[in-house]
Amino acid sequence: MNTYAKDDIRSSLAPATAARTVDPSTPIKPSQWIEFLSHEPSETGPHGSRTWNARAANLVISYTQAKAGDVFPRTGQPDEYAVLLYSESAPLHITAGSESTSVDEEALVVVPPGDSSVTATADGILIRLFSSVADDLREGALNAEAYREPDLRATPLKPWPDPVGGFRLRTYRLKDTPVVPGRFGRIFRTTNLMVNFLAEEPGPREKTKLSPHFHDDFEQISLAVKGSFIHHIRYPWGPDSTQWRPDESRRIATPSICIIPPPTVHTTQGIGGHQQLIDIFSAPREDFSASGWVLNADDYPAK
Repeated sequence: MNTYAKDDIRSSLAPATAARTVDPSTPIKPSQWIEFLSHEPSETGPHGSRTWNARAANLVISYTQAKAGDVFPRTGQPDEYAVLLYSESAPLHITAGSESTSVDEEALVVVPPGDSSVTATADGILIRLFSSVADDLREGALNAEAYREPDLRATPLKPWPDPVGGFRLRTYRLKDTPVVPGRFGRIFRTTNLMVNFLAEEPGPREKTKLSPHFHDDFEQISLAVKGSFIHHIRYPWGPDSTQWRPDESRRIATPSICIIPPPTVHTTQGIGGHQQLIDIFSAPREDFSASGWVLNADDYPAK
């Protein structure tokens, strides 16, 4: 049940068509709630950087408290990945093959397959988004055990078409794409993921303005970078009552991710004085892509 209010821009989305039929008895994965700083880091850098890697069905998110001078290389990366910069991110110098770029503002940088490196030129946060194709990142995730059995309700990743002009280093700066009425967030896609930079909110979300909805066959990864949130999740009932789960309404601090499995009904409520949430999907969403809201659609064709 999608219960977007009439004044919610998402109410104009065409109904999503499930990519495949799933048996109603197929188990629903439990949600995952990961507050990065409550775990031991997955790795540390020579200058003191600390990195946490967590995965979803088709995605690995790498969250780093970066220290100036630390370098984060990828050798023989099998597919492209993204670097996500928000207002508290470290300034970065990124190289890929013969290309390089320096970024010190809110942006999404897409890094091509092959050899590359990201250097923090000052202290700050570094967020990288990978597909689950990279064996080392997938197996080294702090929650790898949650996916020893795959999510049979989540559609497996099949890359979208190659970018126009081929794979290369691409930088999309948010100052060039402000939030505007009539468009939901700031959405970008690559061949293997989609990112929606939601606007920073100066106050808590109204309890009467929530937006419960569900996705038939893809996960949502909600990355909380500022403030505090309550994620509300409701699990549908299947024929096996022993697999039913109670509703969840849990508070989570930042930095954190909540992995929301299909086809749970969900909505997120910001409860802090100032908050920001960034939604991530892998593979890209077809309904958002059909809406005309994807800001780099000219570079990345739809399926």
